Amino acid sequence: MPNELLPSPRRTLGALLPGILLCSGVSGAALALQSLEVRVFGQAWLEALVLAILIGVALRSVWAPGRRWKAGTDFSAKTLLEVAVLLLGASIDPDTILAAGPGLVAGIAGVVALALAVSYGIGRLLGLPPRMAVLVACGNSICGNSAIAATAPVIGAHGDDVAAAIAFTAVLGVLVVLGLPLLVPLLGLTPMQYGVFAGLTVYAVPQILAATAPVGALSVQVGTLVKLLRVLMLGPVVVALALMAKPEGGEDGAKASVPLRRLVPWFILGFLALAGLRAAGGIPDAALAASQTAAGVLTVLSMAALGLGVDVRMLSRAGLRVTAAVVLSLAALGASGLGLIRLLGIM
Repeated sequence: MPNELLPSPRRTLGALLPGILLCSGVSGAALALQSLEVRVFGQAWLEALVLAILIGVALRSVWAPGRRWKAGTDFSAKTLLEVAVLLLGASIDPDTILAAGPGLVAGIAGVVALALAVSYGIGRLLGLPPRMAVLVACGNSICGNSAIAATAPVIGAHGDDVAAAIAFTAVLGVLVVLGLPLLVPLLGLTPMQYGVFAGLTVYAVPQILAATAPVGALSVQVGTLVKLLRVLMLGPVVVALALMAKPEGGEDGAKASVPLRRLVPWFILGFLALAGLRAAGGIPDAALAASQTAAGVLTVLSMAALGLGVDVRMLSRAGLRVTAAVVLSLAALGASGLGLIRLLGIM
């Protein structure tokens, strides 16, 4: 049968498969390296999604994938990432909010909002493009790589910007995990205070365990709770960004006439729907575990695709400004966290 007469789904799969398989190979290597880290060091200092980007960038620096791979890598970088974000909605636990109390929840929301504004302002003052400044702000203020990955498709960020933001955030995230416990004696923090401080500062949920374990069990418990509450801010922030985003090809003032379904991406609506279903008790534990696993795998796959599309020369040109923006934003976030501790009188 001539190729042009093949059924459309079959042609589509044939176009996507090479790129998806390429991304799968990079993802497999990243997961293997993460497992090796755990065996050698007892924990993974660099998560698989970070390693997937680094491996993808390294491969792209010596070999530029041709047209045969483009459809699959583009699909992995966009559509599969959107599906992963949707699935994350099922992990939102309403009991986490109820257990924390209104004061701490409101304080965390205030710190995140302040950090977003300050981080964005720092990025713009340093000359970062608006989309890159948003990525850095969200990564620092909410949950690092996951926030960057979730924000990117909403604001239409380029792959180079996403990879640059994640790469520098990942490196700094490791340094934070290693250095944060050293601040306990310098700042005179109690285990409870340090748990709140670490939860408001550390990027990724897995990293909070490594950052708080040296201080004590109370710091681990409090830090994990605060970090999870901070992660819950991702949904409202991404929805707000979607509502503020200017539609492609639109002009100033045209946003009001665009239907809501175009302003709020389908995967964000799905995220909120799954979060509501979880709150209503409509998601069984087995399905929850499966959705979390699927979201993790798809995110690593999409990060591999982003890495494969990155021009290293673009990263090197943006590196100094991005690094400065991330460091200064992190310092502002830490100061805000200490301010919240004093304000609430946490002992």
